[in-house]
Amino acid sequence: MADVELRHLRTLAAIAEEGTFGRAADRLGYTQSSVSQQIAALEKAVGGAVFDRPGGPRPVRITPLGEVVLGHGRDLLTKAEALADAVDRFRAGHGRIDIGTFPGVSNLILPTVVRRLLDEHPGCDIRLSEVEPEDPQLGDLDLLFHDGRIEGDVEHVKLFDEQYLLVAGADAFPPGPVPVKLLNDVPMVAWPPTYHQRWLERALATGGARPRIVFRTAGHETILSMVRAGIGSAVLPWLALHGSDAWSDDRLGIHQLRPSPAREMYLHWPAERTQSPLVSRAIDIAVDVAGDLAGQM
Repeated sequence: MADVELRHLRTLAAIAEEGTFGRAADRLGYTQSSVSQQIAALEKAVGGAVFDRPGGPRPVRITPLGEVVLGHGRDLLTKAEALADAVDRFRAGHGRIDIGTFPGVSNLILPTVVRRLLDEHPGCDIRLSEVEPEDPQLGDLDLLFHDGRIEGDVEHVKLFDEQYLLVAGADAFPPGPVPVKLLNDVPMVAWPPTYHQRWLERALATGGARPRIVFRTAGHETILSMVRAGIGSAVLPWLALHGSDAWSDDRLGIHQLRPSPAREMYLHWPAERTQSPLVSRAIDIAVDVAGDLAGQM
């Protein structure tokens, strides 16, 4: 079995899927004689025929031995592709990094991370994907931003505690921090009952407030527009308000809450996977950017 090569297994799989040596050769970019030679070498290595060859234009049939080899061979080919992908990711500067994220991070942390990585490694391949907040999974990701710890064999670094702020009409509350209990039965515009919104409403209830949700809509800018229109107040995360014109809008008042609902922001990565220099650098940059944001908070 030491003489079985990955190219033999790829050829076996191509013939099984295409039905003839000729079509498999066209698909793989080989000559038909090269395909025949590879199958002959494979059959010598495994000690028997992997195809019944009826001759002529009729499709070949895989033998029981061929089925066994093909089943295990496909597993090996999948692992070989994963190995090639891992090696590609490891090559800093010309590697690949897959990052799981969500909107607040995508808007305020990742632009700087991505820009600095591309400045330092112009050939790198950075891929971002939105992660389901209800059940965040690292999977094949190199890094994952999430507001809280995730399960599994992972390492992490805490980036910051993000406060939620009260946004209301300019004269709805006195200047300064607002006790959470004053929000009880206050008309409020909120997100639909997503993972984060359910968490927020539980946090407010713990502080003694059950706001009266009068309108739900997705999108922080849309919520701010509803507050400007006088429909109700809103409680939004700091990242959603950072850089917006809400701070300078004389129609709005932005208040800290006492006690302040806050979510812990973490960056996670697989514990047992060897980090490429590209991934290590991305972690360093993310921590640096998060430190700057934490100072502004």
